[in-house]
Amino acid sequence: MATVEHTEGSAAEASDGVRRRDFINIAAVSAAGVGAAALLYPLVNQMNPSADVLALASIDVDISSIEPGQAVKTIWRKQPIFIRNLTPQEMAAANAVPAGDLRDPESLADRTAEGKENWLITLGVCTHLGCVPLGAAEGENRGEFGGYFCPCHGSHYDTAGRIRKGPAPLNLEVPEYVFTSDTVVRIG
Repeated sequence: MATVEHTEGSAAEASDGVRRRDFINIAAVSAAGVGAAALLYPLVNQMNPSADVLALASIDVDISSIEPGQAVKTIWRKQPIFIRNLTPQEMAAANAVPAGDLRDPESLADRTAEGKENWLITLGVCTHLGCVPLGAAEGENRGEFGGYFCPCHGSHYDTAGRIRKGPAPLNLEVPEYVFTSDTVVRIG
């Protein structure tokens, strides 16, 4: 008879849904999940950049004093950035080159912001071996195509920063940037 009572008790226990043992299992798994999340959050969060790194992640550059035909060099993330105010003649020369003639085909419109086609902003690092090309300062050699010239190995870039001659495989890189006003550009 003890067997019958035990069977009846189990049937009664199973009929009302969750048994005590199931509740304990669910509670233990839930507590383990909360503990794992509490342990993993600081580990994952420590991989985010610190506040001082985020402060250097972008820079604002006042471009109001850059005349057409001039270029300036600034530093962002310990690398040079060239900001050039293209003249209408430089823009026409860049647009006159067929994309099929370029090693790394990009138009001037692909490399500039819409509505601000006269502002060319590039990373000032040659794509061959990482040298800093000439052409950003007044009187520097700008190469055969009037843009930038890397004297280390002879890479020539045009007015749109596109590789035209020499060993460099790609155009000068265009960093992420946005114009915050007509006279200020935020790089990064």
